[in-house]
Amino acid sequence: MKFSAPCIFGLEGLCANELRYLGINDVSAENGRVTFSGDYVTLAKANINSRYAERIHILLAEFEARSFEELFDNVRKIKWEDYIESTEAFPVKGRCISSKLKSVPDCQKIIKKAAADRLSQKYMLPWFEETGAVHQIQFLIMNDKVSIMLDTSGAGLHKRGYRADSNEAPIKETLAAAMVDLSRVRSNHFVTDPMCGSGTILIEAALKALNIAPGLNRYFACEKWNCIDKKVFDYERELAKSKIKKDSTFIATGYDIDEAALDTARKNAEIAGVADRIVFKKRDIRNFKTEKDFQTVITNPPYGERLLDVKSAEELYKIMGEKFVREKGKSYTIISPDDDFEKIFGRKADKRRKVYNGTLKCQIYMFFK
Repeated sequence: MKFSAPCIFGLEGLCANELRYLGINDVSAENGRVTFSGDYVTLAKANINSRYAERIHILLAEFEARSFEELFDNVRKIKWEDYIESTEAFPVKGRCISSKLKSVPDCQKIIKKAAADRLSQKYMLPWFEETGAVHQIQFLIMNDKVSIMLDTSGAGLHKRGYRADSNEAPIKETLAAAMVDLSRVRSNHFVTDPMCGSGTILIEAALKALNIAPGLNRYFACEKWNCIDKKVFDYERELAKSKIKKDSTFIATGYDIDEAALDTARKNAEIAGVADRIVFKKRDIRNFKTEKDFQTVITNPPYGERLLDVKSAEELYKIMGEKFVREKGKSYTIISPDDDFEKIFGRKADKRRKVYNGTLKCQIYMFFK
């Protein structure tokens, strides 16, 4: 089978390298997604272990279509019966971008009709109850190229299961994990987030350092499909558990001025199983001091278009520039949408990476020299 893993723009390379490291074949990074091939074992492995993918789709077909007739005929050719049984549900949703087929509702109807028509002939049924497991059909029509997929994940993969609560503007877990990876966090690191909010960055750092698979404590939509042997996911979960680095010396500290946010962070760390690795304390960024010989600072400060007005955000950047001193063994990773961040912070980043935090274009600034 061929698979597609949509991801945040800017994280395609990280996502592709991660899948290759898992031993997955035919991995190829494209704009906004990574494709790869394999079987149901591959599917389980990717869902359980991927820190950067948003979802795992089975990529059923790709073709060009400029008319509803072309769309119907190509969708009907797909072997839906290999995945969907006669009682199972198959809702349709998707997007149309820069294509002759512009109407999403009309495309939904055509795709649904084509899939139902094929299944009707295979199962000799005039209609379907759709009371069983859900097989969410996803489509993307961009520049007249159609991609037809089955979503295997259900809830997005950024939903690890530990964030019961969050602060006003939390960073997505997949983006936080990317910042951790770009900061080169390892099992013996000491990590600090001086504006930690609900603790997402530090929790993702702990999961990475201890090699705890992000999807270990959640379930996926495809586990209810009759076409997948339940033992496949059981085996991959046990394999992931066996790879946890229990001897890791990783520790972290998280600071914030909001006591309620700190309470939420402690609760989330407890749910994630890493509460013994992270200490959360109330402290203003103005009182920040570097600690220990080696320290990795990773943070997602509040900024103009997010929580603070522009002037307040710029004042915060200046304080960070003063407090995040250039010192041997210290590195700093900061995400911001402000094009003038480096100028206000007071020095040029040693490395940058453009990403999107939701719809907001940002840069991840890395200082390590």
